[in-house]
Formats: sequence, structure tokens, C-alpha cells
Amino acid sequence: MRALESEWHRCRFLWNEAVHQQRGEEKPTFARLSKMLTEARARTAWLRAGSQVAQQQMLRTYSRALDHSFTVKGRGRPTVKRRRTSLPSLEYTTRGFGIAHRMLALPKGVTIPVVWSRELPSEPSSVRVYQDSLGHWYAAFVVRREVEPAPAATGSIGIDWGVSTTATATSPAHDLPYAGHRRRCAAELARAQRKMTCASCGARAKQRLALQVRIFSCDTCGHTADRDRNAATVILAAAVELDRASAEDIRHCGPPSGAVNGAVRVGNPPASAVGKG
Repeated sequence: MRALESEWHRCRFLWNEAVHQQRGEEKPTFARLSKMLTEARARTAWLRAGSQVAQQQMLRTYSRALDHSFTVKGRGRPTVKRRRTSLPSLEYTTRGFGIAHRMLALPKGVTIPVVWSRELPSEPSSVRVYQDSLGHWYAAFVVRREVEPAPAATGSIGIDWGVSTTATATSPAHDLPYAGHRRRCAAELARAQRKMTCASCGARAKQRLALQVRIFSCDTCGHTADRDRNAATVILAAAVELDRASAEDIRHCGPPSGAVNGAVRVGNPPASAVGKG
């Protein structure tokens, strides 16, 4: 696996060079990075000793990460990959790898025996070779496969997340008992408590139900139940209402500016059917 580690160091060098350019005045686009790679390989034998496909894919991954840092909320700029903390990860496209005699063949004469976890359903279009924190190497292939429809659901259940019981379901057999939680989580749950909806008549409670009050009582119809069980029943009713949306509930809407024609919208369930404990 020494050849893979050497290839990783070359790719890591290119990533870090792109990060260095990023900190300059101009954004390093993939086109500029590709030109940089061509020039660097022409003058550096160390880079030429590695796979151009793997190196180019590393720069493509960097360029995508940089673009996401501007367009995806919460994504930061790409940072330096340090030798001691970053795990090797190499990507090869179709022209950069092959499978022969159930072995993975990579550029520069690198051949790797593979322990196959399953047969590939089709010809792979790319492969990512990576190492985990325990030092084990893996190969993940991108393939096409037939989509198998999920089996039809035979039942439904409503679940309400709570404090005294982690999850309360409409069927007690599926309750998830309390297993401990941090105080901060309990405080956040308490702040999230809302006015409850009656599972029997759909009326909303006029006041918030304090967290220590475990029995819900409806002032409108007199229905009483465990507050979490009541909430789970309301959640299930809302889900069933959505599932029963008929053709009359579905309508074609004129697209807003820049949207795709023929967008379909499903009508929302009645407000009385939605609630949370």
C-alpha cells in the first residue's frame, strides 16, 4: 500500500497548494487549477510519477468544496490537509482504473487485491480508494443498479418525542423508554412545548401545558389522555390525512419566476389535524 500512500501525498500537496492560492486575491477556479497541474507535472518528476487522473480529481473535489463554501450555508472554506490528521482518499474515473482477474488495477502499474463484499451490478464509472482511522483500506465503486420499489406499508403509527418517555407511540408496544438525557436537552424540550391539540375533537388548548403535567384534558369535549399519547395520535392523524390526499387535493400551479412548469402541489391538511406536544 506504499504506492497508494505516495499517491496520497502528491494529491495532498496539490490540495494544499490550491488552499494557498485561495488565500490570495483571486478565486482558484478548476480551469486555473488544471493549468497549474499541467505546468507542475511538466517541471516536477515527483508529480509525474503519480496518476494524473487522481491528481485532477483531487483538484476537482477542491473546486467543488470551494464553490459550496460560497453557496451552501454553514460550509467553510477548504483548509489545509495535514499529514498527521488527514486520512488518505483517492478518486479515479473510468479512464484511471480497471478491474482484471477480480483485482483493482490503478495507473502506474499499481495492482491491488480486493476482498469483494458483493458483486458489482454493472460496470463502475468511478472508484474511491480510502483508508480509515484503523489503517484499513477500502474501495467504493459508483455503479448503476435497478431501482427496486419498497414494499407497501401494512400499518401506520404516530410517534411523539418527549422527556419522561423518550418516544411515545400510538401503540404502547412501540414506546421507547427513558434512557437518560442531558439537562440542556430537557430545557430545550421544555422550551419547545406548544399548545396541544385534542386527538378526539381537534380543538386547540387555550393555554400551554406545563411540562410536569402529564395528562392532557380537553376543555371542549372532555377527552383525557396521556399528553404524549395524545400528541402521537394527532401526529398519526395528520400523516394519514396527507396520505389520503385525493386527485382533487392536487393542483397544477403556475410556476414562479425561474421555476419549472407543471409543478405539483399537494393541499395541506386542515389546521385542526396538526399539533405537537
